[in-house]
Amino acid sequence: MAGASGLIGNALVRSLTADGHEVRRLVRRAARGPQEVCWDPEQEYVDAAGLAGCDAVVNLAGAGVGDRRWSEAYKKRIHDSRVLGTRALARAVAALDERPRVLVNGSAMGIYGETGERIADEDTAPGRGFLPELCVEWEAAAAPAEEAGGRTAFARPGLVVARQGGAWGRPVPPVKAGRGGRWGAGPGGGPGRRGARCRWGAGRAGGAR
Repeated sequence: MAGASGLIGNALVRSLTADGHEVRRLVRRAARGPQEVCWDPEQEYVDAAGLAGCDAVVNLAGAGVGDRRWSEAYKKRIHDSRVLGTRALARAVAALDERPRVLVNGSAMGIYGETGERIADEDTAPGRGFLPELCVEWEAAAAPAEEAGGRTAFARPGLVVARQGGAWGRPVPPVKAGRGGRWGAGPGGGPGRRGARCRWGAGRAGGAR
């Protein structure tokens, strides 16, 4: 699993481990044991041997999108951490003699862009702008695994809400301190997911029961 230390990844690791599954974490340093696999997403490097024997590969890695301003340099980091890492993992999976049954890869509801009151589903065309275009490229980067005959599944969560943080991690403290204000005019909306539901969805996509 890539992104195992993130909000969703951390919860998914705990859930899978509790259910009796063995989880190997992708780490950006030398592996310290058989439960770790070295990779460097920006350099498109993965120790493919560490993926051998896995039933599924889950990629939830990516620089945070809600914890700082999006300068041009940081937008590049958001892009590269997702697209380059996904491409590296997909190529590593495709190169294995015995491939995992599925690659579960991150994406986001941001692929649809601004939909207003329109209902969006998997068949809805991508929107325009940085996030939709990023998501399209992000999902396309998994093509090597699919072209090798493997199954791919894309997780498109909205804003993730959990006690440990997520979308409300930064706004809640000032609100609790009595310094919160009105957010917009009121009619706006957006997709949201509880951390537990994201964990369950990612596990199901990977074939866990």
